[in-house]
Formats: sequence, C-alpha cells, structure tokens
Amino acid sequence: MSVSSRQIDVETATVPMSIGAPPAHRVLVVDDSRLQRKILCSSVKRWGFDVYEAESGAEALKIAAEVQPDLVLSDWMMPGMNGLEFCKAFRTQSGERYGYFILLTSKSEKNEVAMGLESGADDFLTKPVDANELRARIAAGERILVMQRELTRKNDLISETLGELQRVYDSLDNDLLEAKKLQQSLIRERNKSFDTGDVSLMLRSSGHVGGDLVGFFAAGPGHLGLFSIDVSGHGISSALMTARLAGYLSAAAPDQNVALQRLVDGTYAFLPPENVIETLNDLVLDEMETEHYFTLLLADVDLTNGHVRMAQAGHPHPAVQRKDGTIEQNGPGGFPVGLMSGISFTQFETQLEPGDRLLLLSDGVTECPNLYGDMVEESGVEEMMRDLADVCGPAFFEAMLWRLGEFAGAQSFPDDVSGILFEYHGADPKK
Repeated sequence: MSVSSRQIDVETATVPMSIGAPPAHRVLVVDDSRLQRKILCSSVKRWGFDVYEAESGAEALKIAAEVQPDLVLSDWMMPGMNGLEFCKAFRTQSGERYGYFILLTSKSEKNEVAMGLESGADDFLTKPVDANELRARIAAGERILVMQRELTRKNDLISETLGELQRVYDSLDNDLLEAKKLQQSLIRERNKSFDTGDVSLMLRSSGHVGGDLVGFFAAGPGHLGLFSIDVSGHGISSALMTARLAGYLSAAAPDQNVALQRLVDGTYAFLPPENVIETLNDLVLDEMETEHYFTLLLADVDLTNGHVRMAQAGHPHPAVQRKDGTIEQNGPGGFPVGLMSGISFTQFETQLEPGDRLLLLSDGVTECPNLYGDMVEESGVEEMMRDLADVCGPAFFEAMLWRLGEFAGAQSFPDDVSGILFEYHGADPKK
C-alpha cells in the first residue's frame, strides 16, 4: 500500500499525549496478512494515529524512509525479509530519529525474545494481539519516545550552547593573546648594559596575562631604578593593574614617574624609595577602585660605586651573591601596597662590589611547589644561584626557569614568575 493511501481518524483519539512534547502520530503496520493488517490498523486509527501499512519488509523500508514513523508494529514471520531483518535494516536507516519498534510474534521462548532484542526491537506482543494490551504497549512506547525526543532536543540545545561558548572562548583567547603581547611590551628591553653593570629581566605569566611586572628606568646621572611588582590574583584584572602601575614607574615619561624628582637643572633624582612606596599606597587607595593589592621591591642603584638603597613592601627579600659565592637575603619585609592607609615603609641598603650581583624575584619562584607540595623557598633560590654562579645575563633566567620546571615536575607554574638580575662589574680601570 502506498503512502498516499493512508487512512486517518483523529476525531476518535483516546490515547492521552504527554504535555510539552509533540505526540507520536505516525504508526507503520507491517504484516504479510491483509486480515491481520486490517485488524491492527482499525484499532490504531481509533486511537488517533496516522496509520501506514506494508505487506513486506522491503515495502516497509521504502515507506519508513519517506514518512519516518514514530512507532512500528511488525510481524516476525514474513516471506522474504522477516521481522528481525526488517528491524535491523530499519534501525540502520532511521539514523538519529528513533522509532519505537514492537515485534508481533507467536514465539515466547526466552532465547527467541533475546534474538529480537538484539535485533533492535523495543517490545513484543504475542499473537493473537489483544487490543487492550496493544493500546497499553503503544502508550508505553509513546512515553519513551517523548523522553527520548526531549533528551535529543536538550542535547541539541547543549551542542548549540557549547558551540556558542566555543566561539566566545576563541574570541576571548584571541583577545588574551593580544593582551599578552601588550603586557610583554611593557618591558621594552629585557637586557641592557651600562658602563659598570648589566641588567636582565624575566617575566613569565602562569596564564595568558598575569599580575607580575618588572622594569628599570634611568634615575638621574649615574643612577638606575629597579622595580619588581606582584599584583594579587591572576588574569585580566591583575594585568590591567600592572599596566596602570607601569605608568607610575615609567622609563619613557620621567615626568610621570612617581619615583623621580625633577631638579632645577632639568635632571632627575631618585626620591627616597620608602617615600615612593608610600605615595603608591596613597594612589592605589585614593584613585583606584580595586580589591587588588601588590607587593613591591624598589631599588635605586648607584652605577658609579655599586651602592644600592631599597624599600620592600611584602615582596620576597632581595638576594645578593658576592663574588666569592656567598649569598645574602635580607630585608624588613614590609606591608603590601593598597591594603591599608597610613602605612610607613623602611629603607635598607647594600653595597655591591665588582663581581657581585643583585637578584629580585617574585614569590612565584620562592613559593613554586613540587608534586609533594614542598616549595622552593629562599634556600632553594640560594641553591640555584650557587649552581648558576657562572651563568650570566638572560642565560641565567633561562637556566633558572629550567631548574624551576625540573623542581615542579612541569613546565608550567601555578603563579606568575618574574625577576631582575643586576650584575655589577665596577668601573673599567682602563677608562
């Protein structure tokens, strides 16, 4: 029987549909017996379904491909393609749209029932078919179809949402890559040589962008300013704050640098480091609406004689490695910037001799954990400095990062890591 010759009687429908989901309208009846088809179709039509019928499995597959039935009632024993073979072919053909398949059979042995289930059947009815039982089985199939299609709808919605999230993530990822380039550009020079020493910088964020910042600036005749900053937290908000702080300690715009004082002759002089940090503390509390705070170590290096004056605000202690290999790590500690008003900071000093070097690191190094939760700490920094005593400049930081990754058991770290290495050579006796 062709698709166009279907018979519909929806006015006598008595099978209730589930609210909120489309009902299963289409039922395909497959039986080589015309009388059996007539009996089944008559019953199903009275319950409000669109009924299609076929006298063989091959004909049923053609109809199913065109109308995609919601339920199938198929005889097991048919000439040519039997019910099991038709069920397998129907499952392959129907793809993602699921049809509930009821197999009609006079067989009742468990192994034969198992064969039917393995072929893809959902339910069985023993012939001769009881109308009340058929109605109950179809209603059960209806419930399963409603749940299955609701699940499919939700899965489609999830897939669509995930696709949209992926597009948003890709857009954010591209933006963050650009932000990373911009943040890295805050460090205009990673290495610079002066008449009496060399300075090298290292900055590695744990994510695309981070809250660490290191830099240096000219601080008047014969003086070099160094700063190492670690903003609380990670990510975009911390990175934005580092960009703001970079402006306060700018090497390109000395008039805007809060660490410098313009003298009457037009040159600049480094203000007392402890006063500079107090100024920054007031700026953060008064001008920045942020929950972030930061640690800082600010140093004024006299390039003519190696004298260094510093102030520390919660940052790890500076490490001085003497020419003979001795390592010193001292400092007053201090309170982080941006937490409380009215905080004072303490200046401390050190004297570098030719062959000595000064190392400033963020706590991403000292607090880097290994797989057991142990941290590098100051003792680990000293060990690395001793092992790398003969390594200079940018190569020192490359080697230190390799050692840090070896300790952590990974090449990525849970926190940003940054540092400044100043190597003092002293005046050239030939000049």
